[in-house]
Amino acid sequence: MSLSFRALRGAAVALALALPACGDLPQPFRGNPGGQAGALAAPPAYRLAVPAPDSALLTGAQAMGFAETLSAALLTAEVPASATEPLPLDWRLTIEATMQGNAVVPRYVLTDPDGRQQGATLGNRIPARDWSAANPEVMRRVAREAAPRIADLLLRAEAARKGNDPAALAASGPPRIYVPMVRGAPGDGNQALTARLRDALVTEGMLVQETAQGARFAVTGQVAVVNQPGTRTQRVELLWTISRQDGEDLGRVLQLNEVPVGVLDRFWGDVAFAAANEAAGGVRTVVQNAGGFPSRPGAAAAGTAPQAGQGLVLPRDANALPAPRAEAAN
Repeated sequence: MSLSFRALRGAAVALALALPACGDLPQPFRGNPGGQAGALAAPPAYRLAVPAPDSALLTGAQAMGFAETLSAALLTAEVPASATEPLPLDWRLTIEATMQGNAVVPRYVLTDPDGRQQGATLGNRIPARDWSAANPEVMRRVAREAAPRIADLLLRAEAARKGNDPAALAASGPPRIYVPMVRGAPGDGNQALTARLRDALVTEGMLVQETAQGARFAVTGQVAVVNQPGTRTQRVELLWTISRQDGEDLGRVLQLNEVPVGVLDRFWGDVAFAAANEAAGGVRTVVQNAGGFPSRPGAAAAGTAPQAGQGLVLPRDANALPAPRAEAAN
């Protein structure tokens, strides 16, 4: 029996419109955004994520408030910042704080999308009483003082990075896409789906990367397998989210259906192959609609309407599944 996969393709708005057709199924993923200096974008073409700090001597609400205040100050300094957890291509700013006598000294650590530290800078000393009270006016002053230092740190780190990575300066050619490891699948699903999707995206004409540096796009895969009450079936959901350097959530490819309990507990084999190949077409559509491919004479308009799909179509008889490929056992 052959497997047929149909993906829901297109912009996130189109997905939101199409999902209600699934009835009352849970939707756990919704709601989830020197010499070469002249070639550097100003402001940067990517986003700086500023998550709420957990090592800044602040309570949870205070930490979130300061992250938002600092993000606003960075935006004023022409740094595209957002108080949020980072997406795969986001740079990250970690806020720390230490006690020095009766004062608190904040420290700001810059990390690139691959998790490599790119530098750090210290803020001014703040009286410990003022810091612990987290008075809004005090925190706005701290943020205003820190923003230019962080912006300079980011500019120097990006200039050095691009100076050592000519590919990051390329403005044309096949789109570079970062594909991190899929998460949430049972058995060998994470490894199998990741490997198969990378292969399929190469076939679709993209330059696939296992690191974020130099990539214009990223696609993350999240799998959920949920037992259906009162039945011996499980609902399998594969959600592929495509994002851009600037933190824009470009669109999603959703695949779902029901399978017998335990079918995918060990090896995914040809199931991963078929799912990834169909998903890759949806990823290409989203990237192409975002202008990711060089324009070609006679090419169709980028705004092709998304196709509503039925998700995974898997046999309900576990014995009907194709035998896993040999590499799936590795």
